[in-house]
Amino acid sequence: MLASRSARVALKSTTTRVIASNVSRRALSQLRPASKTLFATSVNSVKRSAFAPSAPVTLVRMNSTVVKVPDMAESLTEGTLRDFSVKVGDFVQADQVVATIETDKIDVEVNAPFSGTITELLAQPEDTVEVGQDLYKIEQGEAPEGGATPPAAEAPKEETPAAETPKQEAPKQEAPKKEAAAPAPTPAPAPKKEAPKKESKPVETFTAFARTESRVKMNRMRQRIAERLKESQNTAASLTTFNEVDMSSILELRKLYKDEIIKKKDIKFGFMGLFSKAATLAMKDIPAVNGAIEGDQLVYRDYVDISVAVATPKGLVTPVVRNAESLSVLEIEQEISNLGKKARDGKLTLEDMAGGTFTISNGGVFGSLYGTPIINLPQTAVLGLHGVKERPVTVNGQIVSRPMMYLALTYDHRMVDGREAVTFLKTVKELIEDPRKMLLY
Repeated sequence: MLASRSARVALKSTTTRVIASNVSRRALSQLRPASKTLFATSVNSVKRSAFAPSAPVTLVRMNSTVVKVPDMAESLTEGTLRDFSVKVGDFVQADQVVATIETDKIDVEVNAPFSGTITELLAQPEDTVEVGQDLYKIEQGEAPEGGATPPAAEAPKEETPAAETPKQEAPKQEAPKKEAAAPAPTPAPAPKKEAPKKESKPVETFTAFARTESRVKMNRMRQRIAERLKESQNTAASLTTFNEVDMSSILELRKLYKDEIIKKKDIKFGFMGLFSKAATLAMKDIPAVNGAIEGDQLVYRDYVDISVAVATPKGLVTPVVRNAESLSVLEIEQEISNLGKKARDGKLTLEDMAGGTFTISNGGVFGSLYGTPIINLPQTAVLGLHGVKERPVTVNGQIVSRPMMYLALTYDHRMVDGREAVTFLKTVKELIEDPRKMLLY
């Protein structure tokens, strides 16, 4: 009796556990999809919140600063953009050259106002740009440290699979290479090589007698030089007077002191300093040579700013030695040396070439024997020096050989009379032939 009752109780509890187990399985199966959906929904919401476009994060950037074409000089209002030395996205340091503008006189470098990243280029090379025009945009900031990391990290990733694949396929690749090399020495390429050789002979014969030409666009400096030279011929009443000077005393002076001057001053003792000083002294007697015409007025100056003609790969430039009347011969030589170096290095500034009241051109350094220089407006005269050549001359009734140089003074006859021009050139000649006379002025 008791056994049957306990059996019934055990059977009942077992049935209850089975039913509960079945119920829990069904409940769990119903809960699992819901939990999956809930989890997926939460993940998707996180993804959308993390990767969806966000205005404050991706669309809003720091304000870029617009850099404009700088003021170059009073007489220069535009130039040609030669090139940009950077591209969009490049980081530049403060004062780093970003663009170069070619003007009538010099190349103007446009530097970065501060360190930052170039965000936009607002002009194209060869464009004509005016002073104040927008040139490029730059966003201030520090150099991006992470910018160089991704390429470095990507490089090994790309190299690793590339290195693994050839290892597996190496034997397969070697076979076709050997097979490809085998048919190479076939007779087929031989006739192909002979055919062009036969055809090239008449072509070479033809090009040997061909007449060709090339066209190169004038840069702004060359265009301006052409305009000013033609303007000078059309405006000034140009006339040239000549004389010749015995260079014996000057050459002897250089021979005696050139080594000492190089040792003490570190400059070469040339002709330009002496001729410049002689010209400034001669202007005391003939001030019109240092003058100018402005409208209906004649301008006389009590200072002398000598423009020294210097040849550069881009053309002739004339940097200015200022207040030459107050400088010694060696001080003038020092200034000319400094300006000449800056001109050849392309580092002249507009201030170096602004103004000028009188020009000296030394064609003798290129072997010129004789020539007529053109006036550099608005100046009224230019002195041309030429090569020194041994020529027979008469001295005290005797024919002797002397180192001689031809001098040429081109002047504007509207302001300078012939008598004044001849007197000026004669005074220069006398001071050069006897440099001691310079001490008397």
